[in-house]
Amino acid sequence: VLSMHSAGIGIGMLCVSTLVCLYYNVIIAWTFYYLGNSFQSPLPWSCDASANAKFCNTTNTTISLSPSEEFWNDRVLGVRSSKGLHDPGPVRWELALCLLAAWVIIFLCMLKGIRSSGKVVYVTATFPYFVLIVLIIRGATLEGSLQGVAFYLTPVWERLANAQVWNDAASQIFYSLGIGVGGLLSMASYNKFDNNVIRDTLVITIGNCTTSFFAGFAIFSILGHMAWRKGVPVEKVADTGPGLAFVAYPEALALLPGSVFWAILFFLMLFMLGVDTLFGNMEGITTAVLDEFPQLRANVKHKTLFLGLLCFGFYLMGLLLVTDGGIYWFTLIDSFSTSFGLIIITLFMWVNQFCQDIVDMICHCPPWCTKVLLYFKACWVFCTPFLLLFILTYIFIEMYRTSLHYGLYVFPLWGKALGVCMGTICCLQIPIWAIVAVCKESGTLKDRFQKAIQPLNSWRVNNLNSSTQEQRVEPERIDGPFTVNLTEVDFTAMAWESSEA
Repeated sequence: VLSMHSAGIGIGMLCVSTLVCLYYNVIIAWTFYYLGNSFQSPLPWSCDASANAKFCNTTNTTISLSPSEEFWNDRVLGVRSSKGLHDPGPVRWELALCLLAAWVIIFLCMLKGIRSSGKVVYVTATFPYFVLIVLIIRGATLEGSLQGVAFYLTPVWERLANAQVWNDAASQIFYSLGIGVGGLLSMASYNKFDNNVIRDTLVITIGNCTTSFFAGFAIFSILGHMAWRKGVPVEKVADTGPGLAFVAYPEALALLPGSVFWAILFFLMLFMLGVDTLFGNMEGITTAVLDEFPQLRANVKHKTLFLGLLCFGFYLMGLLLVTDGGIYWFTLIDSFSTSFGLIIITLFMWVNQFCQDIVDMICHCPPWCTKVLLYFKACWVFCTPFLLLFILTYIFIEMYRTSLHYGLYVFPLWGKALGVCMGTICCLQIPIWAIVAVCKESGTLKDRFQKAIQPLNSWRVNNLNSSTQEQRVEPERIDGPFTVNLTEVDFTAMAWESSEA
């Protein structure tokens, strides 16, 4: 429904999705590794394991690492054998096998397209809620849990002056909702044309934020118990990024009675969440390619071969992230793949045209939908661009003032520049393909530009029940998402009529 020059937005989303898929399945590989080790009793990162006696000896003040930190840094990452970004070292075969298993599972689940992945999501999307409820009930019974909940609910207003907080917040909400990466759009393309997208939008956004808030109680109630056991403030045991899921929380689970059961439950939940997220990103990539090359969709063997080669290619590229120094590359891609590049891509939107498209698709739009759409339009025109530009400005200022680091390791300038290039490449797709679209048109530069920004019309002609329509283009019916077939109508001006609410 977008104009021809907007292809750069889609390709930019494709670039972001590629970077995310490259590193995100590594998280699932780590989860596999922890899940396999969770079947041991005692847990290998607990103080009950004999190998961790030196880390749990309270009289030994020379060792400041906890057993979970030692397990994460030495057994899982092997980061001590790497000197930095320039020294990745050998591939860790245990993680390589876990990564291979993760990609095989993704391949098998997506093999039959949305039919198979849609059924898998019934399990992967509901099971984490069951685990969260169980963890919240268990956490509420622990001593010190209220201390952790109080820390979770108490705001620290001074942190709002930190640009990284705004960057993380924007990236997280875009990432969790699938904004700017194309996965949610690809999934939505399988809906009926007149599906009520406003209703779905409200359900998804409210459900997403409520789930995130709900999950915080499960995390911090148990971290509060861990802080109580250690006799330290909660902020001393709370962590961010991979450290929370693979260091702080496993250590807290190891303190619970029946720690093996809780560890299995937690990492099984992480696996489900990881698979769910990767489904959306992979669906965005595969749908874009299959729509561009429809012959792949028509031939099952060709589609299977394409999907297999895609997953295998991601696996080969992901091997860099499971080396001894892989965590440095993971941090680099994670910091810049969903940073300013994703925010810039979301800024490009034709608001009036987009709102008209929504009204035409809903057809019989209830009064409440119309009012909500006016609120959305006000946000898209004023609030969202202002906030995104503010965050972008803050990010660019802080990008030169602060250094990127993992633990005590500070990333070199060339590494930071490489990360900036990742985000820039995603953004450059928009002007590059806009120029290509203008060059493909004929006439003066002004005529070319007007033709390039003119939205496609054939989908309206096929779906609006207007008595004044002079032409009707019958769409080709295929087993796939809603697609648009270009006709002569797309390149001629016409009057559009909006359906009545």
